[in-house]
Amino acid sequence: MSVSIAPILASGFLAGPTVASLVAFVGVLELREVRGEIPWYGTLYNHCSALIAAIVATMAYIVVSGDQLGAWNAETLAAAMFAGLVCFLVLEGLAAVSIALRQGRAVRAVMGSDVKSYGLTFLGLVPMAWLMAYAFDPLGAIVAVVFALPLYTTRAAYQSVVELRRMFTQTVRALASAIDARDPSTKRHSEHVSGIAVEIGQEMGVSEADLEILEWGGLFHDIGKIGISDAVLLKPGRLDREERIEMNRHPVKGAEILANADRLRQVVPLVRFHHEWYNGSGYPDRLIGEEIPLLARILAVADAFEAMTAVRPYQPRPKSLEQAIEELQRCSGTQFDPKVVDAFVRTRTARGLGEIAADPTRDLRPPDPTLRLPQGTAPGTAR
Repeated sequence: MSVSIAPILASGFLAGPTVASLVAFVGVLELREVRGEIPWYGTLYNHCSALIAAIVATMAYIVVSGDQLGAWNAETLAAAMFAGLVCFLVLEGLAAVSIALRQGRAVRAVMGSDVKSYGLTFLGLVPMAWLMAYAFDPLGAIVAVVFALPLYTTRAAYQSVVELRRMFTQTVRALASAIDARDPSTKRHSEHVSGIAVEIGQEMGVSEADLEILEWGGLFHDIGKIGISDAVLLKPGRLDREERIEMNRHPVKGAEILANADRLRQVVPLVRFHHEWYNGSGYPDRLIGEEIPLLARILAVADAFEAMTAVRPYQPRPKSLEQAIEELQRCSGTQFDPKVVDAFVRTRTARGLGEIAADPTRDLRPPDPTLRLPQGTAPGTAR
């Protein structure tokens, strides 16, 4: 999200596509590029995408306004809004294609989440661009000084939001690591579940806000195990009936722990319902089908896959990638939402390309057919 779009469009409204393209090509220069932190092809891509968007948007402005460059009325304001929409779609389309190619995601899914996230914010800068161009006639070059402060404060606000979200997520990850540290066999389990859940959410085109909830939900989904005794949590063998009942309380305990944290209130349903089954056989509330929140259904698939493909005291020989996928598909419609399983199969992790599947700390060896899961642990279910 950049405020540079305002002066770029303003220059186009005043002087046409040639000037707009020059301003765009030069105006998106970043210190990271000067310091060599971005490869040359990334720098070229960033500048050319801004240039293309500026030219196309300015041409759209000329067509809709009836070639009224330098005129300021309701008609040119409407044309400016249309040009801003065109500019956003071009920039977002180019970015979505590059991200989809780089990350192996669907273009539609990338665009869907981004449009919901900051489309309106982007378009909110367009009236400012029109005002900058309008003010140029009486003020001249000083217009840059007049609008510098509001643009800078807007940019600073964007940066503050990003920094706060980053700091909060880092804190959440630290807490999740502390939770996993209670059981050495589940090292980085929450982090892996979080990453897989986000991949599925991206594939299903959920909003950026929901992706963030999925990320935090994955990190916190086992926080209720804080209230489970070590004798049960660390037991290498099978759990008896009473121990299984205690272990099955961890989703409720986790939801109770997070209920009083306002910022994490949206995560509570994921924590409470990630062990519900699509056919109503899960716990703790035996919800059925669409009664289970979509994000919780996504988290359930991510949790099960991670559990099946990681070494555990009760599972010294985990399932291979292919066998875990087969298990998810076998349980599709009973334990898992079929749509979520289908989306998971399309992710980079399921194709063996993602960071999680390639993590050297995990073991994706074929399972030993002579070893069986302990009683009380259903196939495809995290303990």
